[in-house]
Amino acid sequence: MHFMPSLQQAWIRHDSLVCVGLDPEPARFPAHLREAPDAVFTFCAAIVDATADLVCAFKPQIAHFAALRAEDALERLIAHIHARHPGVPVILDAKRGDIGSTAQHYASEAFERYRADAVTLNPYLGRDSIEPFLQRADKGVILLCRTSNPGGADFQALDCGGQPLYLRVAETIARDWNGHGNCALVTGATWPEELGKVRAVVGDMPLLVPGIGAQGGDVEAVLRHGRDAAGRGLLISSSRAILYAGSDEDFALAARAATSELRDTINRYRLR
Repeated sequence: MHFMPSLQQAWIRHDSLVCVGLDPEPARFPAHLREAPDAVFTFCAAIVDATADLVCAFKPQIAHFAALRAEDALERLIAHIHARHPGVPVILDAKRGDIGSTAQHYASEAFERYRADAVTLNPYLGRDSIEPFLQRADKGVILLCRTSNPGGADFQALDCGGQPLYLRVAETIARDWNGHGNCALVTGATWPEELGKVRAVVGDMPLLVPGIGAQGGDVEAVLRHGRDAAGRGLLISSSRAILYAGSDEDFALAARAATSELRDTINRYRLR
């Protein structure tokens, strides 16, 4: 199934806007896993299996795997999600951005090697750097717009013809790049009013929203400013607060409880 219909169905089927980020840090694994063979896959697969019916997507972060020389574990993890939890889309958080043949190889990496359903990208090299991804109408193209980190304002908030650059990015992507209807934007929970400005520009385009949990984003403000007309339109991402909710052998159950709590909190505000 194409990414966008899969996401829309997961929103409804699981009554959830939660996206669980899979950012393995072995030093934070429960003690019984830290020295275990294949610990990265075992830990992440347990989190996936414990939370899959509570989420709209999973988002493995490629650098967390690559730094551990665990790319094979990432491939197997995405295959595991597709096999055990079909219908839950996988977003490869890679933030790629390059030109020419390199961009084409990055697209092959995301969609052929890892078989992700969507990938995060940096749009600041322009449309030609994104074109190999846009051509894949079945895949999601999730572009950085207004990021959650404090330094995001260094460039994203600069005046660009009377509006901040991040809004010019949002407007251009919605108007000119989204011909296949497969684009989404990254907009941080830490800037809820700016999130609302992006929503006003892009209509019902999905927004991937990091910054909830460890970064301190406010769920009520995100829903108030960011939801679409149907009360959905968001992938609210949480990683550390879910992955490391527990530190013992019941870590997966603790992750499930944290995911359920976040889903319930979101849903309290979603249709107000």
